[in-house]
Amino acid sequence: MALRTRVFAALLGLTDKGIEDVVDLPAHRAKRVRLQRTLPGQYVFGRADRAAVAEEIAVGNGSRALVHRPADAAAPLPVVINFHGGGWVQGNPEQSQWMASRIAVRNRAVVISPAYVLAPEHPFPAGVEDCWATLEWVVAHAVELGIDPDRLAVMGDSGGGNLAAVLALLARDAGGPKVRAQVLIYPGTEMYDRYPSEDRHAEAPVLTSRNMRAFARLYMGERYGDEDFRASPIRATSHAGLPPAFILTAELDPLLDNGSRYRDALEAAGVAVRYAEYAGAIHGFMSLPGVVPVAKRALDDIVDFLGRTL
Repeated sequence: MALRTRVFAALLGLTDKGIEDVVDLPAHRAKRVRLQRTLPGQYVFGRADRAAVAEEIAVGNGSRALVHRPADAAAPLPVVINFHGGGWVQGNPEQSQWMASRIAVRNRAVVISPAYVLAPEHPFPAGVEDCWATLEWVVAHAVELGIDPDRLAVMGDSGGGNLAAVLALLARDAGGPKVRAQVLIYPGTEMYDRYPSEDRHAEAPVLTSRNMRAFARLYMGERYGDEDFRASPIRATSHAGLPPAFILTAELDPLLDNGSRYRDALEAAGVAVRYAEYAGAIHGFMSLPGVVPVAKRALDDIVDFLGRTL
């Protein structure tokens, strides 16, 4: 683990309250947003690429999305729909802008990062349904968005990686929209089973075993225990026919085995999978480029994968 990552982890341990101990979630979310906007927060989360044009749009379901596109590119462009992390309970599109804006510039693509309804106010499957509605809306409004709907990828980190994996399954089952690639960044693919990495890194920075269990209960609500694949995409009856996937995991992450086991499930079904485990990385590292240096190499790998698949 890099020195700056160790310092960040130590400070986080002293100042941050685990989600299982949060009483007022709206206030907790608002505090995180304020932190993102401070100078230290901008250093930790990273700033958007200045070569990208950013705008906020309203999508059909009434929510908003942050859109990044290269300033000098002519439409129609490939499109990447990116779902933010936060355990389905917190997070926002802005926390991914370092990554999203650079993918837009380097892949000459439009990256759309939507907000979606959060638990526990909106428990499972509301988040899935909201993200599916956004996917359909993006494709239906391809002309005005300046995108090519036949060159579409889904991407997400952590809880957002779960949602991206689920949307790829839903799109396959529905016969469209056509998804050409999926980028799953330290995704949560199993809601209940406890894999060995959770025990190895039970007290890891950013995400602990207790956090994982609390997020799952908050998200699932009264449906906790439901084995629906829309909650646990690894439980889908079949993974055949899914688009090529790039699965990224972090060495020091309790969710590591969620990613590696989903890789195994996809490969067993004949899906082309690129897989990378990043040494010294902690959960959430793609939203923490200021304190996890390996995020830059992982970004290069994502850009390369999308360049080959889109």
